[in-house]
Amino acid sequence: MTHVVTEACIRCKYTDCVEPCPVDCFHEGPNFLAIDPTECIDCTLCVDVCPVGAIYRDVNLPEGQEIFLGINARLAAHWPVIIQKKPALPEAEYWAQIESKHPLLEE
Repeated sequence: MTHVVTEACIRCKYTDCVEPCPVDCFHEGPNFLAIDPTECIDCTLCVDVCPVGAIYRDVNLPEGQEIFLGINARLAAHWPVIIQKKPALPEAEYWAQIESKHPLLEE
């Protein structure tokens, strides 16, 4: 099993989740984080620290978020690993309340 970053992360990119990860499975893109499913050990340490509730187990993805399993795998293969917390994106608080952000994902 793996965990998956979902749509709620888009244009927020809070990085609270990366520091507790014991296997450094997070990868950073322009406005989104992705989890490498081959590295994730399903420890759940990232889930509770995500301020926008964007991280789910692959078997518990909310309806409509299933596409993010493949998106995480694809993007993690190309984006660099992130292991230290950074400031969220400038308008993260605003974007945290917005739904249907998938078209805004920058790859």
